Amino acid sequence: MAAMALAGCSSSPGGAGAGDGASAGPSASGAPAKAAEKGGADGAGAKTGGADGAGAEKAVAKKGGRLGGAGSACELPVTFDLAAAWKPKKIEVGPVDKENPLAEALTDLTEQGTVRAVCEINAKPAGNIGFLRVWQGDASDRDDPRAVLKAFTADDSEVRKATYAQVEAGELAAAEVEYTVYSELLEEEKPQRAFAVSTPDGPVVVHLGGMDTEEHTAMLPAYELAKRSVKLG
Repeated sequence: MAAMALAGCSSSPGGAGAGDGASAGPSASGAPAKAAEKGGADGAGAKTGGADGAGAEKAVAKKGGRLGGAGSACELPVTFDLAAAWKPKKIEVGPVDKENPLAEALTDLTEQGTVRAVCEINAKPAGNIGFLRVWQGDASDRDDPRAVLKAFTADDSEVRKATYAQVEAGELAAAEVEYTVYSELLEEEKPQRAFAVSTPDGPVVVHLGGMDTEEHTAMLPAYELAKRSVKLG
């Protein structure tokens, strides 16, 4: 099994899409959550489809850079806009170490369904507790975005109330899922969402969790900015 090294990361990614918080790896300390800002990268709101209704008015965060291209913190098959102050870190899995008793557990943290975690984008510098995480799979003939998301959620035993929708991410056909997971720490369900696109280099999933419902809601504009600005790399 693989021993995992998160290059430059402050924490391990949450396994099985479980979101962010004490049970998922990232620190629960940090600045208080900021209210989600209305307005797009230029201060205007954007209409984006989603599993909760196509064409709904959704807040989009202020742009702070672009991720995914050559020379960026995480080189990906796609590129998309980052919310201001969010900090990306590449996730790397180290070489196999069969003598490490934690190897299997660490591998599980970076693999879910048919994809593996490749990048973690930290919201803490922007005043929130949570991450956008990017997952990538190998190219195959079964890269349908909806099927990828179903495999992604099926690999998490805590998933509840999953709702899928066909959407557009940038100019790409995509699928999106909204669901909840049960937090034993909070003793309540908390929301999660993710979108998936197909690329010649394999499927890409962008997932948003959050320590709790408030943090998830506050970070949604950053997720919407990523979704509406996706392009093939």
